[in-house]
Formats: sequence, structure tokens, C-alpha cells
Amino acid sequence: MAHAASGLPFDDIRGLIDDLPPADRDAAASAWARDAELTKPAGSLGRLEEIAAFLAAWQGKSMPSADRPSICVFAANHGVAKHGVSAYPQSVTRQMLDNFGAGGAAINQICATYDIGFKVFDLALDIPTGDITVEPALDEKSCVATMAFGMEALAGNVDLLGLGEMGIANTTPAAAIYAALYGGDPLRFVGRGTGVDEDGYKRKCAAVEKALATHAGHLKDPLEVLRRLGGREIAAIAGAILAARLQRVPVVLDGYVATAAAAVLHAIKPSSIDHCIAGHCSAEGAHAEVLERMGKKPLLSLDMRLGEGSGAALAIGLIKGAVACHRGMATFSKAGVAQRSA
Repeated sequence: MAHAASGLPFDDIRGLIDDLPPADRDAAASAWARDAELTKPAGSLGRLEEIAAFLAAWQGKSMPSADRPSICVFAANHGVAKHGVSAYPQSVTRQMLDNFGAGGAAINQICATYDIGFKVFDLALDIPTGDITVEPALDEKSCVATMAFGMEALAGNVDLLGLGEMGIANTTPAAAIYAALYGGDPLRFVGRGTGVDEDGYKRKCAAVEKALATHAGHLKDPLEVLRRLGGREIAAIAGAILAARLQRVPVVLDGYVATAAAAVLHAIKPSSIDHCIAGHCSAEGAHAEVLERMGKKPLLSLDMRLGEGSGAALAIGLIKGAVACHRGMATFSKAGVAQRSA
């Protein structure tokens, strides 16, 4: 359904979402046809078979690939951090970026293990977003510009994209986004984040409730939800998801915060995230509920809540295994193995 143009920056995003390319059904059918000929009982590899066909459909080729996977982590700081909603100071965001660069983080080890490319994007860390309890996080122009920046994550001929984030206090904006999109008791979306104590948890709950009250009356439009309650990393991830769709690159979502970006797009047009896989179910907040609302069954459930793309990277390792089986297994005729009797 096309949106009427108003001349505002969000018009370009709405127009893009209205015209996203569909899955390649012929490529998916070819992948399923090959799967039926592989030396295994039908369905015996379970979701690995579905993954191969999914990649074929969104890459637009009958033989899917995972030769050039990449994890992109977007880092940002948040004005709401001043309310003590995190167990760590905001300076940790910058320190963790330095740690990524030195190869010392969990995501570095996972990417090295599975031969996954890794990029980090610094989204103006020295300029936190507006404090969502009293003002919008971003104005419309800045939000769209940040989404456009996120679209640049696809540079480098990537064939599978994992999206993650780093940002002290960013589970607070994510919780506010979910509460605005889904309604009901907002506190069910508030988790412990970095492990705040009871007092910190109460401050976090209060911040989410105040943010919703401050912006009440402006939250019917999901893009307004994004700019008012979100953050630069969430906006950038939303842009990266859209760019991946346009370039036929399947996306693996990380956890609670990264999924908030997908939730915004899903609220605008559910099919806009059909090319996305939920890498894992986070232990943070109500991530399981959110994934169910979006119709996404996570590949992994390991009680992780680290962020930084870690769950997406582990899922990419699994996806690479699915692709290797699909591409490398022999067919019944080639291997000289008898098929099931009629």
C-alpha cells in the first residue's frame, strides 16, 4: 500500500518499504528439488534444509552460499543513560570499541572461529542521543541520515549479513520501542540489561514509563517511534536491513536491541523483514514474545544477552553448516545409493 508523500525525510523510507523485492520462488524451488535428491531421508536435516532454501530464495540463486558472511556492529550512546538505567558508565561503549579493535571481545573469537568478517561502526559516540524521558532521541532528518549510514554496511560483496549493536543503556530505548509498538503493560519489556541491581531496575522501569508518557500522541507511526524512543544504532540497523533486502542479502538478527529495529519495520509492513532470520532468543526482556509477534523462530536459545552480534555470529556458524550440507552432499544417483522404495 503506497503512502502519500508529505515532503518529509521519512517519505523516502516509506517509499523504499513499499517497493521491496520479493523472494525468488524459482530459486527456492530449485533448492528444494536438490534437497530431495541428497543422500539422506527427506526432512532428516530438519531446519537446516529450510535454511538452505531460505538463503536460495533471498539470494536469488538455486545454489545458496555463505562464503562472505559479515557481522556489522553499530555503536551509539544514549541520553537516557544519565538516569542510572545501566550497571556500567557510558564510557564503556568507547572502551568496548577499543576492545573490538584489539580482538579481545567475545564477538572477535566467534567470528574468527567461523571465518566471519567483522565491522564496527561508531555512530557519534561523543554525542549521545536526546534523553527520551523528556525529548525525542533524534529529529526526523537525523534519523533518516542514520538509517542511510546503516545502509553502507553492505559494502564488500557480502552474501550473508549479521547485525548487532553496542551501547550502554540501549536496552532501555529498545524496551520503550516494544512497549510503544505492542501496548499493554510496558514493564514486561524491561529486563536487567547489563545486570542492574534492584534500584537500577526501578529507574529503568520509570524511564520507560516516562518516555512513553512524554511522547504519547506521537507513537502511532512506527518511524516516529524509532526516532523518538530509539537510538542511532537501532536506526542504522533498520537501514541495513532495508539495504540488504534491496541487494538480495539475507540477514541474521542478533538479540533484543537489534530486533527492535526489525520490529519497527515489521510494524510498517510485515513482509519487509521476510529476508531476516532470528539468530537466537535473548534472555533479555521479552525477546521471546517479540520474536513470536514477528513470526520469527530463533535458530538458537542459549540464554545469552551479551549483544555485540554474538548470537548472530553463532547462528551464522550453523547456517554455514546448512549451506555446506546442501552444496557438498552427494545426490543418490551420484553416490550410487538406492532411494526409498516406492
